[in-house]
Parts: sequence; structure tokens; C-alpha cells
Amino acid sequence: MTDLVQLHGGFDEAEMHHVLDRACAQAGLDSGGATLLRGHTNAVVRLASAPVVVKIARRGAAQEGVRRTVAFVRWLMERGFPTVPLHSVRQPIVVDGHPVTFWTYLPQPEHPVSAAQLAAPLHALHHLPLPPVPLRTLDNGAAIRTSLGATTSLAKETLRFLTQRAEGLVDELGKVSFKLPHAVVQGDPQHRNALHDGDRVVLCDWDTVAQGQPEWDLVTVEIHCRRFGHGRAHYQRFADAYGFDVTQWSGYQVLRDLRELRMITTNARKATHTPGTLAEVERRITGLRSEDAELRWHIL
Repeated sequence: MTDLVQLHGGFDEAEMHHVLDRACAQAGLDSGGATLLRGHTNAVVRLASAPVVVKIARRGAAQEGVRRTVAFVRWLMERGFPTVPLHSVRQPIVVDGHPVTFWTYLPQPEHPVSAAQLAAPLHALHHLPLPPVPLRTLDNGAAIRTSLGATTSLAKETLRFLTQRAEGLVDELGKVSFKLPHAVVQGDPQHRNALHDGDRVVLCDWDTVAQGQPEWDLVTVEIHCRRFGHGRAHYQRFADAYGFDVTQWSGYQVLRDLRELRMITTNARKATHTPGTLAEVERRITGLRSEDAELRWHIL
């Protein structure tokens, strides 16, 4: 295992070795020589012995939520939906309070997924029937309030500013008239939450799946294109492929501002156990104060 000590999610190397080894043993897999792919909220590890990726949630993560995600993805797989498939073991496995899931490893080309390539699977998702798995209702306002209540790294005045901004936007949200039908939503569709699978693109990272308005997913893609340097033309190719340009809809600005606030407050909540992110969070908040909708954000 390489560089587990650098995980942002608050894990240390010994703990991750312990959880990975025990979970793999229960699943009949060999954890030797595994490689860390990503370490933010979850540890994502590729096994050397099999084409399997292991996702380890932080201790105390809601086990029922992980079970719901597994059941939902199995439903998608039964329908032939373009998703990263689960590995064929009974899961999740819980080790010392850490829910662990196992996924099929998909080798990736050098070129990343483009926003336009997200359009087809996202459009397909938004036209699925509601699944037999009970999904939560997407509520960005509630998520922001939860994050602000758990944030300890920001000054009180900054927390007041963010709280007031959230309250004002939630009030404005009540006046928004949505155009698209209620649907299954991914919750956080972006370039890093999709993978190449041969000649198609599949969605992954279903922790945020919910039922709600597709406009939330579409504005999330637009934010990632604008804030992380992909540019307007990159986003426009997505909008053209999907068949709906959320920036031309009357509710765009309210959803944009509320969704960006959720992204900021989520990272603010995690800043205590995510070294090096606080400065970027505060830089983004400075941009909010000046209403700078074009400020380039750095990926956290």
C-alpha cells in the first residue's frame, strides 16, 4: 500500500491496512500490493491481485446509506444502466465501523471524461422510473445547514454570513418554478464521478443519489465547467447533448448559488480533517462576498 498516511479523510496508515486486510479477507480477496487511488471522504484503493476497487468509508458512516447505495446500483445493473458495476461479493462489509464496498476496476485512457460525455448517461438516469429502493429527497438547504452546524474551522462572522446567505437562497428557492419532471438524480454529477468503459462512459460514486429535480444535476455540471476551468464551450457541448441548457432557465441563478454554497460548506465542514483545504474554502467565500461568479476554484 502506498502513501496511506496522506489520506485526507482522517485515516492513518495502520488503520487503513487493518480495515482493508480484514474486509478483503471476508470477501475472499488478497489485499497485498494494493494502491491508493483517492483519499478524500473515502479511501479508494485498487487491488493488485484482481480487477477490483475497494471503497472504505470513514468510521461511523451511515451503514444504512451504504446498503441503500449497493441495492440501488444492483437495480441499475439489472436494467443494463451505464454504471460502474459492483464486484460480485456480498456487501457492504463493515470492519470496526467502516462500511466497505467492492467495485469492478475499469482501466482508464489518458484523456478524461468530458462534460458532453456525461450527457447521455445523465439523461438516461433522469428518465428512469423511481426504483424499488427508497431514495432520500434531495435537499441542498438542509445539507448546508448540517454542514454549517458541524463546521469548526471558520470564524463566527463568516458562519453568520454563510447562514444568512443560505436562508435567503432557500427563501428564493420557494419561488422557483421547475421545468423538468421529478426524477432520480445523481446528486453530484461531474467529470470525476464518471469513467470510461470501452467506448461508452458510465457513472460512478452513487453516495449522493436521491430523488429530486434534474435541474440540480444540470447546474452541478455547469458549475464544474465554469469554476474548474473547463470553459463555456465545454459546458455548451454538454447542454446541447443533453437537450436542455440550465443557464437559460429562469431558476438558474438561485440553484447555481445554492449549489455552490453547498460545495463550499461541505468542504468547510471537512476542513478540520482535510489538511490544506481551509485556505481554498476561505478564498471561495471571499468570492461569494464579492459576487464573483467567474472566480476559478481549485479542486479539493
